[in-house]
Amino acid sequence: MMGRRHLITTKVVKPWIWLRSNHPTTSLPSSHPRELLLPLCRGQAHLHHPSSSSSRHAAVDLPSLDRDFFVRLWLADKQVKKPGPRVRTSSSGCAKSAAAPGYPSDASIPLRQPPPSQPVSGSLQPTSSEEAVVAPLLARSSLLITRDIEWGNLVLGFEQENRYAIVDVCYPQSPVGFIREQSNVLTRQLLRLRRPFVASITDAIGHEIFRVRRPFWWITSSIYAEINGKEIGVVHRRWHLWRRVYDLYLGNKQFAVVENPGFWNWTFTLKDIDGNVLAQIDRDWRGFGFEIFTDAGQYVIRFGSADPISKSGLPSAVQELDVSRPLTISERAVAVALAISLDNDYFSRHGGWGIPFFVVDD
Repeated sequence: MMGRRHLITTKVVKPWIWLRSNHPTTSLPSSHPRELLLPLCRGQAHLHHPSSSSSRHAAVDLPSLDRDFFVRLWLADKQVKKPGPRVRTSSSGCAKSAAAPGYPSDASIPLRQPPPSQPVSGSLQPTSSEEAVVAPLLARSSLLITRDIEWGNLVLGFEQENRYAIVDVCYPQSPVGFIREQSNVLTRQLLRLRRPFVASITDAIGHEIFRVRRPFWWITSSIYAEINGKEIGVVHRRWHLWRRVYDLYLGNKQFAVVENPGFWNWTFTLKDIDGNVLAQIDRDWRGFGFEIFTDAGQYVIRFGSADPISKSGLPSAVQELDVSRPLTISERAVAVALAISLDNDYFSRHGGWGIPFFVVDD
């Protein structure tokens, strides 16, 4: 309260509010072209004293309102045929409205790929043209891969193509890529989890970055990562009675192994030949309803960083993994193929129930 008598604030007053307060008979349109508002947005500052009402609207450096301005304002008012669009509020609290006349709508705004959360340098520097294509998608500290709900499989037992969304946890506002399976409808129904398929991994705009190919298998599965039709790596599942063991190869050289104890352990750690941690894939719990009735799994691939200051994205809620060395771009593409293989090998066990019901989440 002390010093309030000497308080002087600066208030920017909108031009149409000043006109209506000083010229009540002036009729102004509800929306104005930008070229009419720009001349009025320069130099309009008001000084007022909190205890004085007479000086509240003392204008300083107001622009001149000539006849040409009112002519253009009248023409703009004649062009407005309908009132402004109603604003709707989404469930997330964000306001949504139709675009104003003369301005591009949301559909015409081009989609943009979120920037990488790790610098494309050092071990992430592309060494080939294939890696240069994949680098904008995989040069990230963590990836969240979420599978869509298959309502045909859930209700009728009809096996559908798997679809996933890829999100960088440093930029959770929009996906950085998508995964979509391409397979034959008959083989999906007959072979189920052993069916052959090809999955396309695209960026947020829809451009294909690379593919994973999974052939038919009987005892142990394999999945191949391909960039521009060139095979760069493969993941082989090793048979074990209860453990989940995978070998990851880049070309003909093995660079990592996964040895999961099985049962209820949903953490798959990639380790090198010396046992050092290279990356980690965690299968998240999404709720009782999702886990019991659907195959809509969620996986977090944590590539980590050997250098804590190399992270360039926004802070994330996922704890970053400490690794002995960062995986290269090609090795990360093979790790994404491993996540797809894990989802099909162990977490796609639900068929249809034949009756409609609601999915309940806790």
